[in-house]
Amino acid sequence: MLSRKKNPFFEHSDAQYFLAERAGEVAGRIAAIQNRKHNRYHQDSVGFFGFFECVDDQAVADALFTVAAEWLRERKLTVMRGPTSFSINDECGLLVEGFDTPPTLLNPHNPSYYVRLIERAGFIKAKDLYQYCASVTDKGIAMPERLIRGAQVVADRYQLRARKLDMGHYKDEVQRIKQVYNSAWDKNWGFVPLTDAEIDHIAKQLRPIVVPEGVVFVERGAELVGFAAALPDFNVALKNNPSGWIFPGIIKILWAGRKNRRLRILLLGVLPEHRKSGADVVLYKWIWEKGYALGFRWAEAGWILEDNAAMNNSLKRNGLEHYKTLRIYDRPL
Repeated sequence: MLSRKKNPFFEHSDAQYFLAERAGEVAGRIAAIQNRKHNRYHQDSVGFFGFFECVDDQAVADALFTVAAEWLRERKLTVMRGPTSFSINDECGLLVEGFDTPPTLLNPHNPSYYVRLIERAGFIKAKDLYQYCASVTDKGIAMPERLIRGAQVVADRYQLRARKLDMGHYKDEVQRIKQVYNSAWDKNWGFVPLTDAEIDHIAKQLRPIVVPEGVVFVERGAELVGFAAALPDFNVALKNNPSGWIFPGIIKILWAGRKNRRLRILLLGVLPEHRKSGADVVLYKWIWEKGYALGFRWAEAGWILEDNAAMNNSLKRNGLEHYKTLRIYDRPL
């Protein structure tokens, strides 16, 4: 991910990495990020920071933010925003609520003192991102009745059909996702379109843990209306190998992965012209049913922008609860 040669993010943007050392030991890290595509798309001069980790020492944190700010200021940027590692399409936000919950796949999870370090360094809230969860027991699927009825009504009314990802035609399926992704998220705060190369890169990374039933397409005839992607929460397996060694760690990871009962709903999007069709309800119902059938008993959905009333209300109506909050901060340069 950090490689300028391997990550297609560097085809249009740049970053510089810094370490803070104290008494010969690393005490923190940060990346200063110039996302030129963001600046062109939003016509602004925002710079970013990401990959922030730090000991509980304000002086170390301040030193990291200072050097990152200097690098961004040299490039005529006027605001430092983050954490985004690298962009809002990657892991982003600082955990500010939900510290008693376990980390999940492709989500930041930081100690609570990071909030103090960042806010004392002069950062103020730019936007909150909400995470939702739902759980069931082995006694029953417990799907909300309105979700069951609603999905059937809209599927019949608008002639919508849901189907799973075809792993035998994975590249073709990724091409179909490209048709939806940039349009479905276009109006979101901070959104930056992904290039074809970036989507291909993400799809290649995730392929080893994709469960075909977890990636669902909703179609109307031959037209793709929307899609959702839910992946096994692989953090459950990875935490069984804290050393990071490949052997025998890979055996521990694979064994723990077989027992995983947690799911991460990473993406859910519907093309703007079809949002009143109720296609999102069809996607929710599919993931709930198929996830349960595969043995998953807990799921996380998000993130969702705090002011995206339609999505927040939809998730609550369909049986999920807001349980975790991530925050993106700004500081003038």
